[in-house]
Amino acid sequence: MTRRSPRKDAAVGDHLTAHVDALAALDRALAQAPPDALRQLLEVAQAALQEAMDERQLALRRYAALFDAVPDPVSILSEAGVVLDLNHAGVRAYGRSREDIIGQPIELLNPDLPSDHLDPVWEALHRGETYVIEVTNMRGDGSRFPVEVHSAGFEHQGEHCIVAVARDLSSRWQAESRYRLLMESIDKGVILFDRQLRVVSANPAAHRILGIPGNGNSLQAMLCPEDWISVDEHGHPLTREQWPAAVSLRTGRIIRSTIVGLYHRPRGRMIWISTTNVPVYGNGRDSPDHVFGLFSDITELKRNNTLFDRAQSLAHIGGWEWDRGLQRLYLTDEATRILGQEPPLQDMAQLLDCLRLNDRSLLQQALLDVIDKQAPFELELQGQRSDGHTFWVRMIGEAEAGDVNAARIAGTVQDITARKQAEETLRIQARTDPLTGIMNRDAVLNDLAARMSNPTHCRVAVLYIDLDRFKTVNDLLGHNAGDELLIDATRRIATAIGTEGLVARFGGDEFLVICDTRDQHDQPERLADAITQAFSTPFRFGSDEFAVTASIGIARAPQDGLRPQQLIQNADIAMYDCKRRTRNGWQVFSPELAQRQHDRLQIESRLHRALDDDEFHLVYQPQVDLRSGQLVAAEALIRWRNTQLGELRPDIFIGHAESTGDIVRIGLWVLREACRQVRQWQDDGLGVVRVAVNVSYRQFVGEDLARNVRQVLDEFGLPGSALELEFTERVLIEDAPDTLQTFARLREMGVLLTIDDFGEGYSALNYLRRLPIHGLKLSQLFVEGVPGNRSDVAVCEAVCGIARSLGLGLVAEGIESEQQRHFLQALGVSVGQGFLFAPGLPPDEFARRLAARAAPAVAVHNGETGRIR
Repeated sequence: MTRRSPRKDAAVGDHLTAHVDALAALDRALAQAPPDALRQLLEVAQAALQEAMDERQLALRRYAALFDAVPDPVSILSEAGVVLDLNHAGVRAYGRSREDIIGQPIELLNPDLPSDHLDPVWEALHRGETYVIEVTNMRGDGSRFPVEVHSAGFEHQGEHCIVAVARDLSSRWQAESRYRLLMESIDKGVILFDRQLRVVSANPAAHRILGIPGNGNSLQAMLCPEDWISVDEHGHPLTREQWPAAVSLRTGRIIRSTIVGLYHRPRGRMIWISTTNVPVYGNGRDSPDHVFGLFSDITELKRNNTLFDRAQSLAHIGGWEWDRGLQRLYLTDEATRILGQEPPLQDMAQLLDCLRLNDRSLLQQALLDVIDKQAPFELELQGQRSDGHTFWVRMIGEAEAGDVNAARIAGTVQDITARKQAEETLRIQARTDPLTGIMNRDAVLNDLAARMSNPTHCRVAVLYIDLDRFKTVNDLLGHNAGDELLIDATRRIATAIGTEGLVARFGGDEFLVICDTRDQHDQPERLADAITQAFSTPFRFGSDEFAVTASIGIARAPQDGLRPQQLIQNADIAMYDCKRRTRNGWQVFSPELAQRQHDRLQIESRLHRALDDDEFHLVYQPQVDLRSGQLVAAEALIRWRNTQLGELRPDIFIGHAESTGDIVRIGLWVLREACRQVRQWQDDGLGVVRVAVNVSYRQFVGEDLARNVRQVLDEFGLPGSALELEFTERVLIEDAPDTLQTFARLREMGVLLTIDDFGEGYSALNYLRRLPIHGLKLSQLFVEGVPGNRSDVAVCEAVCGIARSLGLGLVAEGIESEQQRHFLQALGVSVGQGFLFAPGLPPDEFARRLAARAAPAVAVHNGETGRIR
């Protein structure tokens, strides 16, 4: 059916209407019975007009048929760039209906055109030239494809118009990419020489075969003629003019399979190669201006005095020849073995049938190019042997020189299956975490980057997952158990998300889940709930069970990040906040979280310099006899006063110091400052007061703690009984000889050893009985609920029972009311501390209380809430 633009339809319609009206007038005139002469004249006019109308209709049908027969998109444009008509190929290429295109500006098909894009087109057309340009057109679904547009001008009904033919360049671009990949991956050396036999380029295999590093211009330098001696296969010297490349340039012919020996004087190394040289002609030239040298290393073959009769089996290269006249395919034994077909192949059609569909088309086209253009080919093809196994081959083919009809096409086929399988294995390994089998860090970053770069798929979310208490299992049971836990955790996450997300191991015990949020905005939260539910069941290791949960941070694109790293970082911030607050849950990123993260970084950066800037000071909280209220000891508590941040409590900065490692230096300073203060009180006549100092686990494992304590005590002339060291329960799991030895050395000095906040952490009683400690500190976490909370009462009773059974002293901390004091005293707790008696006191104030230690300690009201370390 003829298709025209609305404007053309109107014009053609006007002409047809006029013709039809004229015919109707002639019919009426004939019906009135005019004279014979006039009748004859009217009949002639009627026939001529009908013939003209038929010819016009035929011309219009020819135009439509020709217009739609063009295989490339053809559009007719008005002088202003409005699309007046479009052929069938254009409708297919652009993926739009004609109604959506006709009457629209050309920018609909190419939104990247500048506003003045028609100016150079009309300039060229006014000069009588054709305007050619490469641009990127857009289909109806938004996808792009490259085209080469040829524009020409013509007049239609007195108007200047443009006919534009667009040639799709996608195949050419793909071919160029395949060529580059081929040159990089091929194991045959390829060198491009100019007419002066200077090296223009060389592939990696050429560098490898010749033993030349692949940097800069080193290949040209090392191919200096003065450094090489060239000989033919019989050892006769070759002049520069006898080189196969020089002969190919001089004669303009392909010089095939020439054996050449190359001796490199500086290194004293002999290389034998088999080289084929192909001349390259520039446009419009009758002599070649470049030559390709393709060569393989046959040094080992030559060394063993075997040439091409054994090269096929040794190099897994077989020969083939296709006689087009006889329609017969000849294969060497090695080629038959490589292709693995039973019965052996007899014609080219059988060879094509054993290839996969896409490669079948590639080989068919390559053979046609040899026949039509005398163009040699080199392809990597995949197929299937008769036994069902897949093979990969590199197939090379060309027509004999002078065979203008390409009656015989011959070449080689090389088995590259092992290399292809190795490449695929490496590709998979490069994207896979070796322990869990899921995507690794690099793979998920690439996947996320691809999603976020696509405007139609940029609405994604990242779930950053960190396992709670994973380090506990790893430390207690060893790395094998930790690996088992990670594998089981991977399975639980993958089962929880199903097909609604993509899971990857991001490092250590951290995982990422990527999900799409276009259709379901709450998808990340639902997946987070499913994941936390999946971790509700404890992990079993033999007879032991460990409750390992997941803390999850959620960040969405594009609002929470436009780049993968930014999105992941914000999800990490949300995860860290969840882990810090509650664990075993999820948290959505917000700008407020980012600000808190910024504040933490500010603290950490200033904390590192705080000790050098003398910003720390100690306060001392009295420990009193619960029965008499007499002051018996003190706990040294650190405070930080920063000029920018103000006075900061330990619960704000100690965690940062632990994570950054600054706690080791800070802890040593606290130890020394506390002992110095005890010495000062003693010099002031207040006696020797025992001071408790908190010791970080990192101090314990990273320093010779006993040696440091000995040096500090000796420096200030104090007995060991003046010092009490408080450790967290984490040291209980360190059942190493060094741990026991350190505790024994400290106890020998007379230093009191106490487990702080007993019951909050590991509570490993099996380890507790082995350590030579003196006492336990009952955590404020349990004290604050007594006597009203039954659970806290039960815990306090249990801890007191443990202390009595093991003969350990017991100190209760965080006492804030008389009711708590009386309850603990009734349980048998003899010593306590807390705001009921005093907060942390400056050294001078504590000294005044020491001077009046005969009187009970004064309670403090309306002060800070809770114990501050």
